[in-house]
Amino acid sequence: MTDAIGRPIRRKEDERFLTGRGRFVDDIVLPGQHHAVFLRSPHAHARILRIDVGNAGAMPGVAVLTGADMAADGIGSPRCDWLVTGRGRRPMVEPPHPPLAIDRVRHVGDPVAMIVAETRAQALDALERIEVAYEPLPAVASLETAVAEGAALVWPEAPGNFCYDWDIGDERAVEAAFVGARIVRLELTQNRVAPAPIETRACIGEYDAASRRYTLHTTTQVPHLVRHMLAHHTLKVPEDRIRVVAPDVGGGFGVKAYHYGEEVAVLWAARRLGRPVRWTADRGEAFLSDTYGRDHRTIAELAVGADGEFLALRVRTDANLGAYLSTFASAIPTFFYAGSLPGPYVIPAIYARVRAVFTHTTPVDAYRGAGRPEATYLLERLADRAAAEFGLEPAALRRRNLVPAAAMPYRTPLLWTYDTGDFAAALEKALAAADHAGFPSRREAARARGRYRGIGIASYLEPAGMGPSKLVTAHGCRSGQFETAEIRVDGSGGVTVLTGSHSHGQGHETVFAQLAAERLGIPLGRIDVVHGDTDLVAEGVGTYASRSLVVGGAAISIAADRIVAKAKAVAARLLEADEIDIELEAGRFRIKGTDRVIGWGEIAAAADLRETERFDPPDFTFPHGCHVCEVEVDIETGHVAVVGYWAVDDVGRQINPMIVEGQIHGGIAQGIGQALMEACRYDSKGQLLTGSLMDYCLPRAADLPAFVIGHLETPATSNPLGAKGCGEAGAIPSPAAAIGAVLDALAPLGVRAIDMPATPEAVWRAVEAARS
Repeated sequence: MTDAIGRPIRRKEDERFLTGRGRFVDDIVLPGQHHAVFLRSPHAHARILRIDVGNAGAMPGVAVLTGADMAADGIGSPRCDWLVTGRGRRPMVEPPHPPLAIDRVRHVGDPVAMIVAETRAQALDALERIEVAYEPLPAVASLETAVAEGAALVWPEAPGNFCYDWDIGDERAVEAAFVGARIVRLELTQNRVAPAPIETRACIGEYDAASRRYTLHTTTQVPHLVRHMLAHHTLKVPEDRIRVVAPDVGGGFGVKAYHYGEEVAVLWAARRLGRPVRWTADRGEAFLSDTYGRDHRTIAELAVGADGEFLALRVRTDANLGAYLSTFASAIPTFFYAGSLPGPYVIPAIYARVRAVFTHTTPVDAYRGAGRPEATYLLERLADRAAAEFGLEPAALRRRNLVPAAAMPYRTPLLWTYDTGDFAAALEKALAAADHAGFPSRREAARARGRYRGIGIASYLEPAGMGPSKLVTAHGCRSGQFETAEIRVDGSGGVTVLTGSHSHGQGHETVFAQLAAERLGIPLGRIDVVHGDTDLVAEGVGTYASRSLVVGGAAISIAADRIVAKAKAVAARLLEADEIDIELEAGRFRIKGTDRVIGWGEIAAAADLRETERFDPPDFTFPHGCHVCEVEVDIETGHVAVVGYWAVDDVGRQINPMIVEGQIHGGIAQGIGQALMEACRYDSKGQLLTGSLMDYCLPRAADLPAFVIGHLETPATSNPLGAKGCGEAGAIPSPAAAIGAVLDALAPLGVRAIDMPATPEAVWRAVEAARS
C-alpha cells in the first residue's frame, strides 16, 4: 500500500473497543489472584504513633502489610527522573517517597497500610478494623501558606518548603531593557487540575518463585521506564527479572507516565504472599492518589517599546510540587515551562525565576502540555493586557511581534532554535476562519439579546517530540529519550512492527501500520503493531510529550527503509540480478523493465527479514498555531457559553489527518475545561474538597461547540517523517483563548482580570466587583 500516508484511515483498534473486546488491566483475571486495598491517611500532615493491625490480620484469608514491613524487605522509593540544579549550583531537595508511609503522612490519601484478601469486599472489611493512632501536625496546603514565614515544613531538609530556586535567562539584559520601556504587569494563577482519564489506575503483581521473575500488569504510558525504576530504585533486582505489561490503557494525559508506589507494592506483596495481587483505584481514590497538573502562582512583566514591539520579559513563578517529587515533576516548571517562554514571539531578553514548593497535598507532575500551556497562558494574557493598556488591537500586536517565517531557523534567547514555521500565516488563517472582521456585528447582536460577547486569540508554539538525549540529560534528565522499533517479515508476507512507544488512545496500531504499509507496499491488514510488553519489546521509552510519531514513528520509518534495502539484496540474489536493478513496486520486488518478480514472503523464507532502529532525534520539534475562541456571557448568572472555536495548527507532516483532528479536539476540550470549570481545591487544613466527579467539574459535550480545525504544514527537519507531534497541541492555547474571550466580553463592564476557572460564580463576582 504505497498511498497510506496522509489518508484519514479509520482506527484499526476501534473495532475491538467498540465491541467490548478491549483488554484492560481490570479485565485480566489470574489464577489464585487476591485483591489489595490501601488504607490512606485522613490527615494532610500527621505523625504515625501506632498501627494496630491485629483485628484485621486475624480475619481469615487476610494479610496486612505496612511501611515497616516494606522497609525490612529493602523496598525503596520511586526516584524523580530529572535533577534540577538551582541558583548557586544547589541541587534540588530529593526527599524519600516510601510506597507505604512509615513514621509520618504528608498528604490526605498518603498510603499507610496495604490489605490483601481473597476478595475486594474482604479487604475493605479488614481495612475498617485497622486502628491507626495519629498525632495531627500543622499543614500547609497552598503556595501562599507554604512560603509564608514560619510555615510548617513538609520536609526538614527543605527550609522554607523550597525544593529548588532556579532561574534561566539574562537578568541584566532584562533589567536594562525595562529602563524607559512601557511595562505591563500581571499576577496569574494556574489552577490545579486533575487529568481524570476514563480508566483509573490499576495493577496486578505476579512472582514466579522458580524463575525468581516478577510480572507487572499496569496502566502505564511507559512500561520500560517502570521496569527501569523497579529494577534500580524500588524492587532493586536486575531488569531481566522484571516483565512489565501495559495492555489496552484507557487514557493517560500524563498521569500514567510515572512509577507509582502501588506498582511496587503489588509485586512485593505477590512475592511475600505467594499469590498474584491486584489493585484497582476507584474514582475517589484516584482524586487522592493520582498526580495533578499545573498549580502555579506567577508575577509576569512585559516591557513594550513605543511601536508595540516586545523588548523583554521578566517572570517569577512559584510552582506547587505537592508533598513528594513525582517522576518528572521537577522538570515541568523549569525546562518545559520557563524554557518555553519565548513562544512564537521575538522577545530579545528573557529572565525567569522559578521556586518549586513542597506542600501537604498530592504530588503534581505533567498534565497534557506540561509547562507549555502555562507559558502560553502567560504570554497571551500579557499580550492582551498590553493591547488594552496601550490602545492597540490584539491581533495587530501579535502580528507585530511574531517571529517571521523568513527568520527560520530562529534562535531564541533561551533554549531553542526553531527550525520551521510560519507563525503569521497561522494567525491570519485562524482570524479568517473565525471571521474576525465580522466580530463587532456579532457582539452587537449578542448585546441586543442581553448577552456580552467576547473574542480571544492565542498564538502558541510548543517544544515537542522529546527528545534529544544529549540535550535533556545536559539539563538534568536521568534517562535517555530515544525510541526503538523492530520490523519483522514472516514467510507468509505478514509484517510485525514492535515499538517501544505505547498507545493509550493515540491510534498507534493504525498510524504505525500506515507508516510500514507506505514503506513496504504491504496492505494494512497484513501489518500487526506490538507494544506495551517489555518481554516482547526489549528496549523503549514510552509515550508522552508528543513524541510517539516524532521519535517512535521515525524509528519505524528508518527500520522499514533498512528492511527494504535488505530485501532488495536478497531479491537480487534469488532473481540472479544486480541489486541496483531491483525495484519495490506494489509490495513485490521486480527486475526493472521485466516481468520477473518475487514477493515479501518468498524473500522472508530465504532470509531472516528483521531490522531494528534506536532513534535519538537531534532536536525537539516545534508545532505551532493560533486558536480563536468566542464566548457569550450572561452577567446576571455568570454563565459562560463557548459559542465558537477555530484552530489552525502546524503539526508538520500528517500521517492520518483524522487522528490528528481527534487529538486536537481532545486537547481543546481539556483546555476549555481548565479555563472555565476545573479546579482541585483543598481547605486550610489540607482536606481535599473536590474528591469526586460531583465536586470536580469536567467538560461535557453540551459545554462545547463544534470545533473548526485548519492546518498549515511546514515539515520538521529533525526527523525523517517531517512530523512535529499533535498530542498536546489543542491543550496549549485553549485556556488562553477562552479566558481572553471572557475578559474581552467583560471589558465594557470594567473587568480587567479573572483567574481560572472562570466559573459562573467567579464571573458573577468579578462583574459585581466591577460594578461596585
